[in-house]
Amino acid sequence: MIINDAVFGKIEYEYVWSRDSTVEFCRKEVDIALMIDDEEDGEFSEKQYTSYNSLIQNWEYLQQSILQPILDYYKQKRYELGYDVSYNENYPLIETAKQLLERIRLVGIYVPSARRFEGRYIGLTFDCAWDIENG
Repeated sequence: MIINDAVFGKIEYEYVWSRDSTVEFCRKEVDIALMIDDEEDGEFSEKQYTSYNSLIQNWEYLQQSILQPILDYYKQKRYELGYDVSYNENYPLIETAKQLLERIRLVGIYVPSARRFEGRYIGLTFDCAWDIENG
């Protein structure tokens, strides 16, 4: 089923509502999947609309603010795997957000069903160069 939602645009239901889209992420145009979790009836909650609109309104700030936590996560994983003391070409030393951006790619924005969480939530999905299997 395909609907034209006032907020999410033209989306198709195939176990999840989705559409392909292009967004700017850190000064680069990227192709992503916008995914909205809800029932097949296409009646989305106000929380979902508010979450998505908030993301769009704050996108410039948010895309910069998420880089450091991703970098921190990478450094922690690298440490846990022992690659901070033993070299692994798949887990190179990455110390800056600029270096990180060379190794990650935004691939999706996920708007979960409002029933799943109390507050407003949005998920961002990335592919990365160091863990091909899990993205």
